Amino acid sequence: MAVADRPKVVCLCGSLRFAPLFAAERRRLTALGVIVLGPEEAEGELTPRMREALGELHLRRIDLADEVRVVSEDGYLGEATRREIAYARDHGKVLSAVQPGVEL
Repeated sequence: MAVADRPKVVCLCGSLRFAPLFAAERRRLTALGVIVLGPEEAEGELTPRMREALGELHLRRIDLADEVRVVSEDGYLGEATRREIAYARDHGKVLSAVQPGVEL
């Protein structure tokens, strides 16, 4: 739930293979006055330790959000996205999806 004296905060989750969809949703929400949090692409090859650290960082973004919005195409939800959805649900976050009909 958004706090009355601040804009709503939405965390985008999903596979970065959908970067154009992430960018479009970020622009759309920002135009509506929403603060948008989301993953960023890291440069270079990621070690398992770096990948784990980035995953934990994204969970902290979810902690800050009022809503978690899933970005996907053709209903694709990878393992990391499913983990983020479960985390958001366990922490009482509102869940929504960019693509209609995606089962969260």
